Amino acid sequence: MQETNQVILNLLGLARRAGQLTSGEGTVLKNIQTNKAKFVFLASDAGAASVKKFTDKCKFYHVPYDQHFMREQLSQATGQARTVFGVMQSGFARKFEELMTME
Repeated sequence: MQETNQVILNLLGLARRAGQLTSGEGTVLKNIQTNKAKFVFLASDAGAASVKKFTDKCKFYHVPYDQHFMREQLSQATGQARTVFGVMQSGFARKFEELMTME
């Protein structure tokens, strides 16, 4: 499980370097609503209002999301201090979903 988590975080950094990752609440929220976001990472230690907002939007727009990484882990993997990240490319999103179900 620990190895899988590291693979996921490494892939998240790769997605960012490939320009397939958006971050920040406003940007990711807009991408969810326009069906551009294919997968969402939400920090487990995000605020209650943010958690509710993003989980509700992801469920409504059928965007898969993950919430088991802390903000520090996500920030370290991407080089950006944010609580929410949207994966824009379906190939990366499929791989993230595949890795999540392996646990």
